[in-house]
Formats: sequence, structure tokens, C-alpha cells
Amino acid sequence: MLLKPLFRLPQKTNFHFVKYFKVCFALSIIGIVGTVVLLFIQGLNFGIDFKGGTLMQVQTPTAAEAAKLRTTLTEIGVGEIQIQNFGKDDELLIRFPEQEGGPEAQKVAADKVLAALPQGTKELRREQVGSTVSKELINSAIWALVLANLGIFAYVWFRFEWQFALGAIIALVHDVMITIGLWSLFGLDFDLTIVAALLTILGYSINDTVVIYDRIRENLRRYKKMPLPQLLDLSVNETMSRTIMTVATVLMALIPLYIFGGEVIRGFTFAMIFGTLIGTYSSVYIAAPFLILIGVKRDWSGVEKAGAKPGVPASKAAKPAPSRPENRPAVEASEADAFEPTDTPEVETPTPARVATKPSGYRPPAGRKAGRGKRR
Repeated sequence: MLLKPLFRLPQKTNFHFVKYFKVCFALSIIGIVGTVVLLFIQGLNFGIDFKGGTLMQVQTPTAAEAAKLRTTLTEIGVGEIQIQNFGKDDELLIRFPEQEGGPEAQKVAADKVLAALPQGTKELRREQVGSTVSKELINSAIWALVLANLGIFAYVWFRFEWQFALGAIIALVHDVMITIGLWSLFGLDFDLTIVAALLTILGYSINDTVVIYDRIRENLRRYKKMPLPQLLDLSVNETMSRTIMTVATVLMALIPLYIFGGEVIRGFTFAMIFGTLIGTYSSVYIAAPFLILIGVKRDWSGVEKAGAKPGVPASKAAKPAPSRPENRPAVEASEADAFEPTDTPEVETPTPARVATKPSGYRPPAGRKAGRGKRR
């Protein structure tokens, strides 16, 4: 006996996604503008990778009070110190800027910070990044994001058309900007792991977009006269079960990782969860409806001329349309083409052979009787 799944997604859906694309466009524009404003007002809370300095993770004997320790550590003269609880109540994350004098001065400052902490404090990890290295990491991160978008743009343009490539890039920029805006809004640490998450989000988002675009191109071949909004709804609905299953599978791996993975990778997993959801949204409500705004080539069947196929003479390919009786109501093309592909081959019904008919009143000529002798 075959095992049946407990839950099965509907194979056919009929949601009108394009109906709300203007509202979604407006919300996305507001989110992107808000991100730009936040970046100018408060910027990003760069981690030690991009800012430079020293990061220490310590474990105190008892539950630590970050505010009280911040006052104590400020007096030792190592610059502005940032202290925050990290995971458990007895674990702290301490940051302070780069010291003058190079790595040796940085090491001395870290030892002073550790000595000012309560007795019995254990140092779990220490990271030191110079200002030169941090600038190189910032440039590398920016170049990685730019080159990734350019490579994706070239791939989609080569596989589809420039309209599809432009829609895909706008969706990807939307995903990156909204994610960065969330990090700026809540002051979350922005380090190399977040850049890695952004690159992963780009790959996932373009994968979902290409699947939808491929179905759109396939339906453009089949339904050449269907209105474009109706065709986009049809294409997204046909790929909806695949989109839902893919998102659910990714979240089933990311949510436990976020809960049980610890503080070190929590920022990465949170960025992945948010990026997965925002990437699915942009594929459906940004990338696909964008084709309505700029238009798209409707004929993908390789037809060179109207009614003629490559290698087929125009006299054979083009056939006059049959005349419609005046008293017969016409059916709109959108209704007929919505369910019937236009590329089905026409089958000509053979005409019956003409049978000779005899006129009425016809009599055969009288023949000679058998057995008569010949004329002498």
C-alpha cells in the first residue's frame, strides 16, 4: 500500500496577483526610500570586520550587568566601548576601537579590559581587525554584490530578453535594499556573515524568478492573444505549488538553525529567513508584474512573418480566415485564447469524391436482342 501525503497542495489555483501589483509597487518604493533615509540618518551598525578594532566574547562567573560594566570599562582609557549580552546572561560581547601603536597596543588594551572585568571571567574568543583590512573587506563586499547582480543580469538577458533581465535586477536590488533597511532600523550587527547571507538571498531569489519567467515565456508561445495581465496570473498560479514547497523546505532548515544554532550564526540565519520571504514576494509581485510596465515580446514561436514559419512557403503557411456568418455572435479573442492554445495544428477534412449523377427521366438506349442473326 502506497503512503499518501498528509497534506497536498492544490494543483490548480486562480489567485489574481497582478490585480494588486500597483499597491505592492508603492509599498516597495516606500520601503526603499525609507532604507535610503535610514542609511543617511543613522547608517549601519558595522561589525568588527568593517569597522576595525577588537572584539572579545567573555563569560562572567555570575549574571553580568552590561550597564554597570560599561561604566567601569570606560575609565580604563581604551576609547569608546560597546558591551552587550550575547546569548546567555553570563556572556558578554565587548568591542573597542583600534589603538594607536599597532597590534601590540591592541593586545595591551585587550588585556586591560580583561583585567577590569570581575574576577573569574573567562575569555571565550578574541578578534582583531586593523583599519586597512576593514577597508579592504568593505570594498570586497561591495564588489561582490555588484558583480553578482551584473552576472545575473547578463544570464537572464541571454536566456530571455532585456525586459526580463531588467525586471529581475530590480527585484534583486529591492531584496538587498529592504534587508539592509531592516538591519539599519533595528541596529543589528552588519558584518561579513550578513554579506554572505545577502549573496545567498540573491541566488535564491533569482532562482524563483527564473522559474516564473520560464513559465511566462512558455505561455507566451501558447497563448499569443491572451492579455498580458491574465497571462502573468496564469503563469504565477501554475508555479505556485513549486514556490510554496521550496519556501517551506528552506524555512524548515533555517528556523531550527536560528533557534538552536547559537548567537554566532543567529544574524546570518535571521537574514536568510527574512531574505527568503522577501525574495519570494519580489518574484511574484515585483519581477513578474514589471513586464506590464515596459512591455514584452509576445511572439516567442520563431515566426518570421505573420502566418509564415521558417522553411515554409508563404502561400502554404498563410490561409484566409473563414468568413463568419452575420447572425452568429462573435466570441472575444481573450476568452477563446485563455484556454485554447493558438499553436495547435489545423487538420483539413478531406472532401468527398464527386459522384456522377444522372438526369431525371433518363432511359438507356434499347439494345439488340440476343440471338438475332447478322445482316446479310
